[in-house]
Amino acid sequence: MSQRPIRLPSLDALLAFEAVARAGSFEGAAAELALTASAIAKRVAGLEDRLDQPLFLRQPAKGLSLTPAGHEYLPQVRQALALLQAMPLHQRSGPQRERLRVSSTPTFARQLLVPALPGFATAHPQIELELTLSVPLLAEGDAGADLEIRHGAVPDDIASVQVLLRDHLTPLAAPALLARHGRLQVPADLLALPLLRTPLQPWAPWLRAAGLGDAPEPDDGPRFVDLGLTLAAALASQGVALARLSLARHELAEGRLVQPFALTVPAERHYGLVVHRPSPAADAFVAWLHAHCRTVEAENSSATA
Repeated sequence: MSQRPIRLPSLDALLAFEAVARAGSFEGAAAELALTASAIAKRVAGLEDRLDQPLFLRQPAKGLSLTPAGHEYLPQVRQALALLQAMPLHQRSGPQRERLRVSSTPTFARQLLVPALPGFATAHPQIELELTLSVPLLAEGDAGADLEIRHGAVPDDIASVQVLLRDHLTPLAAPALLARHGRLQVPADLLALPLLRTPLQPWAPWLRAAGLGDAPEPDDGPRFVDLGLTLAAALASQGVALARLSLARHELAEGRLVQPFALTVPAERHYGLVVHRPSPAADAFVAWLHAHCRTVEAENSSATA
């Protein structure tokens, strides 16, 4: 014997039936569910067709009343609706949050973005921020990102209006490293110390500004393909890093890194922001991030003044 097919009604029809049973009219249920009375009536009629029996008596003088089948069906429907309403995933409170996916270079994210994110969350609680990392040298970004923070030359790769942060470079070292090698009197003394190297930032601009233009690029030790790794090596007393003040400002403030010389040079590569999918959430993040970067630039200016 073939099994009788299950005749499941729609959830909208069940909600309409339960609301009409409480309100006693299509109009009352329509006001509660933000629908028209006609739409409610059609949903109830469709439910009755599916069940193949009436659930309400429609009497012009007395209005609507439950039939015996309706009386039997109502508590079953209410029990089913209560089970659905009790599920955690169905209990989203407040307005829907807008998700924003931001891709960033690793060091910018760790040193500049993440520490400041509580301020963004407080100002924009309706935005759910999702942060991913890219690999600058390998040009590996996040194809699904709404916004992308890049590190590159200006204006070759990033339009000048998109520049987030115009930074300055200066040698930074751990106090323990300087204590082992003695006090640095003049920039030339740096050449006796291990200089950390990264393809993302050559030493040449600072060496030229310090009158050491004939000094070659360092070619000993590990080659760090990440500005954050270069900072980590400097913190571990492995050498001197030519670092961005913006990325190392916390380490400088805490004394974990020191700046042997006041000389700084403008960075030739800058952080910029590219918007792939405009939205109100993207606009809010762009405005907040630009304001945050202006604050960082102001802190750097006062520190080097």
